[in-house]
Amino acid sequence: MSDVLLWVDCEMTGLDVEKEELCEIALVPTDFSLAPLDCGRDFIIRPSGRAIENMGDFVRSMHTENGLLGLMEKARPLEEVKGEILSYASSFVSQEQKGYLAGNTIGSDKKFIDKYLPELSSMLNYRTVDVSSIKELCRRWYPEAFALKPVKHGNDRSLADIIESIDELKYYKRAIFKPEGLKEARDEVEASSLLKTWEAKGVKLVDYSNVTKKD
Repeated sequence: MSDVLLWVDCEMTGLDVEKEELCEIALVPTDFSLAPLDCGRDFIIRPSGRAIENMGDFVRSMHTENGLLGLMEKARPLEEVKGEILSYASSFVSQEQKGYLAGNTIGSDKKFIDKYLPELSSMLNYRTVDVSSIKELCRRWYPEAFALKPVKHGNDRSLADIIESIDELKYYKRAIFKPEGLKEARDEVEASSLLKTWEAKGVKLVDYSNVTKKD
């Protein structure tokens, strides 16, 4: 089992994977203690003329303000950059030692990776680590901790966004993930198990003769 988190952040010409294209992707590998294995790489990509022309006003304004629009117009197309992206990723993950895709709202990035970089997708476990999921739980379960979370300044550029996402997860790890009373927690959850609640209503969902604990 790989212990590598491959943090990825993409900038796109829009969010519709069927119509839009990648214009920037950054990768930073860490271990599960969130210690960087490398300082990461940022790749700027030139989308097709059609994708640039059809960018919506909001995205065009954002990429103009952060300087990405001017950079992407001078960059190389994905076909010329893909080899470098895959070469960098393969220094840390592979089809044999798959890493775990990590980031903020990583499902959106994954759609574009699956479509435009399927070779990278093949190096990744089907499970992902999405900081946004933890953010939303923290917002509702630990509002005081959420109010003090680190301020983000990434300005919608990929590498800065990744670094700040790693710092954000480090904060949640320190602030809200506190392993106290493990046995008591397990006993409490099992005593109020939704499985048992459903079974009390006559709905059997599992076979308790199978004592193997599934991950």
